[in-house]
Amino acid sequence: MINAQNLLERFLGQSASVPAAPASQPSASPWVNPVGSGLSNAAGTARQALNSAGGLQGLAASGAAGGLLGLLVGGKKKKKKGGYGGIVSHGGAAMLGALANQAYQSWRAGQAPAQTPVASPQQAAAVEPRFLPAAAPASDGQPFELALIRAMIAAAKADGHIDAEEQRRIFDRVGEFELDAESKAFVFDALAAPIGVSEVAAFATTQEQAAELYLVSRLAVEPDEPAERAYLEALAHRLKLPGDLIAHLDRQADAA
Repeated sequence: MINAQNLLERFLGQSASVPAAPASQPSASPWVNPVGSGLSNAAGTARQALNSAGGLQGLAASGAAGGLLGLLVGGKKKKKKGGYGGIVSHGGAAMLGALANQAYQSWRAGQAPAQTPVASPQQAAAVEPRFLPAAAPASDGQPFELALIRAMIAAAKADGHIDAEEQRRIFDRVGEFELDAESKAFVFDALAAPIGVSEVAAFATTQEQAAELYLVSRLAVEPDEPAERAYLEALAHRLKLPGDLIAHLDRQADAA
């Protein structure tokens, strides 16, 4: 069986091997689809992953190997900014949850996006469980981490830049990871198979999941490019995300 959490960390750049969170009793949170999720265990796993990297001092080391997301955006204009990196590549899935959580809470509080703080690594170590990718399965019953990976790949392919050469580089990188054959096959299939905006949006079962799907998609594109901007706008529409919440998610993605 695919270790979905570990595979997501590989995409985001977190080099520490993260064990899959075991299932526990369903959550009673009104925001989370109560389908066998393991929220407390997922939160503990996220903190363990950050601690295993040496806390704040070890963030750079934890993302030193880089993630597959870096290859997905490698041919884009983000190269002029020094390439993909930042706190997401160092903090992994826990940092992704913290960014989505910060955007969501700031939006609920009615704050202006430009004046809201960016999520910190400390928040990644104590992010609300409902914002962790392991909180609930996607709508197809698969781990939500796999939906996030599909969303990143779909967004990166929006401008058509992932040609045969780019795919070969990604395949080579996947081959370097200590992944089981099923995980590697999932990545290869996701790269080869077409996936549209509607299919990505359909993975969300909660508003938190919708926010995270948009956030990872935003990280995988250069929003100044017309084709990619159009893709993000279509995705946001399909996800039924309020415009103000999108602005907050963009704010967190830009800073990250």
